[in-house]
Amino acid sequence: MFNTIIFPVIYGLVIFLAGMKVMEAALGSWAGPMLSSFLKKATSSPLKGMLFSTGITAVLQSSTAVTVLTMGLVNAGLLTYERTLGIILGSNIGTCITTELIGLQIGQIAFPLLGASILVWGVSVIAEEYKLFNHAKANPFRSAQLLALAAAGFAMVMLGIRVMQSISPALEQAGLFGWFIERAAHTVWWGIAAGAVLTALMHSSAAVIGLAIALAAAGALPVSIGIGIVLGSNVGTCVTAVIAAIGSTTSGKFVAWTHVVLNVGGALLFIPFLPLLQWMAATISADSGAQIAHAQTLFNIISSLAALPLCYLPVWKKTSPR
Repeated sequence: MFNTIIFPVIYGLVIFLAGMKVMEAALGSWAGPMLSSFLKKATSSPLKGMLFSTGITAVLQSSTAVTVLTMGLVNAGLLTYERTLGIILGSNIGTCITTELIGLQIGQIAFPLLGASILVWGVSVIAEEYKLFNHAKANPFRSAQLLALAAAGFAMVMLGIRVMQSISPALEQAGLFGWFIERAAHTVWWGIAAGAVLTALMHSSAAVIGLAIALAAAGALPVSIGIGIVLGSNVGTCVTAVIAAIGSTTSGKFVAWTHVVLNVGGALLFIPFLPLLQWMAATISADSGAQIAHAQTLFNIISSLAALPLCYLPVWKKTSPR
């Protein structure tokens, strides 16, 4: 139990938090007027921020990565709290592609990215030490070093998540998957609980939803329970943001808890409309597994669009922590 579950969680958590701090420090030192100007333009309104975040999350295939990056930028003072609201909503939409491309895992790039970052950092340090390219008007080595450190920090964050995800075979062997699925077959609340707890433990909503899709496609899980697991996974994925809030600035903590409120609130509001959500998904596809994937997409898009007008309230600028 200790070697297969407890130790990997602690070990992964340490790597995760260390990566957060490395990335945060590097971004804060490297950020110049150009980066600040780009971020301000991309997040000048909640709608722009949502569209920008949707695209970035779709590329990275991880809402966790976007949430962590956002918190790092806020902690580094590059973004104010009110500008992150649209980003949070967009990350929920962009992550839906993950269920369509369930085999693609961003954690697989952690080691190559970390190795490349260390190599770039080392080369830039040596080049600066020996005054190479001394004729250049600007010193490119300092920027290269900071960018390499930021990339290394991001790789450590992904590596930490991947280490924590490694407990899933042990959890499955311990019978936790089967225990939840067996009870979830009787009531949707167990499905929500299964999605939330398993996603919190595995730090991967894609893995949990992928399991639900596979079981539904095999006829072992009702679609309605699978949709409940989808809602629960959106709640469980907030755990990573809460972990990232440890040691964050006040604004960073607000970003994490806003993510929690939006995801939990959306899940609670959707529970009475699960039959309608299932009907909408069924009109798109007759395949049971595909219906669960479509339900996740519909849920996140509708929830984000419903919450978008609230992001324009002037109260956020007045109450934003600094």
